[in-house]
Amino acid sequence: MPGSLSPQLLEHVAERFRVLGDPTRLRILQVLLADGELNVGELVERLQLSQANVSKHLRLLHEAGMVSRRPQGTAAYYDVADPTITQLCDVVCDRLREQQAEEARIFTTA
Repeated sequence: MPGSLSPQLLEHVAERFRVLGDPTRLRILQVLLADGELNVGELVERLQLSQANVSKHLRLLHEAGMVSRRPQGTAAYYDVADPTITQLCDVVCDRLREQQAEEARIFTTA
């Protein structure tokens, strides 16, 4: 982490990680990154979750500025609005893969 960050900025960083700390929200982001803009019904179908559950998580992602919302008629379409989401997920996933490979090496040589 960069040098001295103010307590207020650290609170914003912590909130960002809290939003990303839920597997359902990560699944929503994963689907949106893979498939592009989708409405709630399409997300419900792909994720096999209730409409209320998907809507709740989309609201939190939207409030955090991670997804955009585009109304169209009676539907709303969502898309990933924050380009750093992909970068952040890549960093975390790459590190997890490295750790998993290291653990596998340890267990195969033991």
